[in-house]
Amino acid sequence: MTSDIHDEARHAAIGRRAMLLGAAGGILLAGGAPARIAAAANGLLRVGLVNFPPNIRPLENTGSSQAAVKMMIYRSLLSYDHAGQLRNEMAELWEAESPSAYRFRLRPGLRFHDGEPVTAEDVRFTLTEILAENSTAYMKPFLSVVEKVEVLGPLEGRILLKEPSIPFPHLMASYHAPILSAKKGQVNGLPAGTGPFKLAAIERGSAIEVERFEGFYKPGLPKVARIRFQGYTDENLRVSALQAGDVDVIEGVPWQSMAAIDSNPRLKMESTVGPFMNLLFNTRTGPFTDARVRRAVAYAIKRDEVVRAAHYGRGTPLFGLPYPAPYDDLPSAGIFSYDPARARQLLQEAGIGNGFAATLLATSSPTLHQSTAEVIQQNLKEIGIEVTLRLPEWGTRVTMGNRGQYDFAVFGTVAAWPDPDALSVYLSGSNAYTRSHGFSSEKIDALLQAGRQEADPAKRRAIYDELQKQAAEECPIVWLTLRSQAFAMQVAVQGFRNLPGSLTFYAPVTLEETSVS
Repeated sequence: MTSDIHDEARHAAIGRRAMLLGAAGGILLAGGAPARIAAAANGLLRVGLVNFPPNIRPLENTGSSQAAVKMMIYRSLLSYDHAGQLRNEMAELWEAESPSAYRFRLRPGLRFHDGEPVTAEDVRFTLTEILAENSTAYMKPFLSVVEKVEVLGPLEGRILLKEPSIPFPHLMASYHAPILSAKKGQVNGLPAGTGPFKLAAIERGSAIEVERFEGFYKPGLPKVARIRFQGYTDENLRVSALQAGDVDVIEGVPWQSMAAIDSNPRLKMESTVGPFMNLLFNTRTGPFTDARVRRAVAYAIKRDEVVRAAHYGRGTPLFGLPYPAPYDDLPSAGIFSYDPARARQLLQEAGIGNGFAATLLATSSPTLHQSTAEVIQQNLKEIGIEVTLRLPEWGTRVTMGNRGQYDFAVFGTVAAWPDPDALSVYLSGSNAYTRSHGFSSEKIDALLQAGRQEADPAKRRAIYDELQKQAAEECPIVWLTLRSQAFAMQVAVQGFRNLPGSLTFYAPVTLEETSVS
């Protein structure tokens, strides 16, 4: 990937414009009726994020807060509608010519935020950048199925794959694979996007503000002139800001606050069940290089305690891979159970029956990571594993995860797309904070490849049932819980929709339709 893609928006908050935006931010965060009235009059939508994004580089992944901002600045060829179905986004036409060839035609009149027209050459450029040898793009391992992009005309092209891929259209809907300019145009230090808003200013460690892009390709959208994304590492402050009317929408409603928000007549909430919690392992060094030790951990955890402590009962235990329906009822579902005797036996077989010490990486924001870690700490003590917690802030947690600086780690996210192949993000590919450090498996990779190529539903089910068994044997990840995930907002907010199940992190795409009455 080029240095243009990697550069932060270092100079976004500059000059008189940034000073004005910073001053406006101070007024907005002060709260009170005058601020709320002024915000409504100026067409400003205020969104409270779980964290201030570590970066907003378009091809990288640093969590749901980053995604919310990226979806306003950038867009991909495809996306999802309110029901969670694939829809055309930048592509006016998308069709499969064969199991390994897809033809697209771009909407006419598309423009980047720097005014340059969007062409099929930009699609080719983007995929070339993602797949470049030195690329650190999050989607690189999964888009490596792309053989080449043929440009058939200014707005038309064909994507040829090395092999058939049933889930490939979902990859082209990922907010981690937006279309970028072959001319490498920039706006305020970031690669130019095509989304409904363009970057206006960044207040380091605090807030990001975006402003309406008048050249957006959907008539009448976006509904507001500006969005201010405010980071709240303290989830109680995030909820308090919503209750006080200082923000209009918040992501990641804390589970302990859901009942209070539900009963508040001035607020409303949209929730879904789909995200999951799990444990990742350093399989390159330390005590968890042995799969038997990882399986011991899987048997030793009281998942119902995690549901109560971390999700306040708003979730369910997860004993196997978090497959989406209709793959969630395979014969191998629920392959792990709470069995401390089996856990101790596995430690004996691994030659460490007397126990050992390990460090568990988590974070205190959001607090469910810390709450989950505390349950794990107590559960593993019962089988002789002494766990020390490390709870850095989120940005540091991401960096440490990417570098493999942990023995094992608490992690929480959703399936990257609504297909069982999405688990390849966590079971295969290169190292990232979303995967167990150093893990690789030829058997798991082969099953994933077979599953993504198989069009027959019955045969696909058989493949993913076998994958469940193999993943339990090698145990690169211990799956813990499925959890409720909610957005909350003022009752005056119109147009925002949570998306179903695993697509909940895509819900901020509806901010383009959101307004405050």
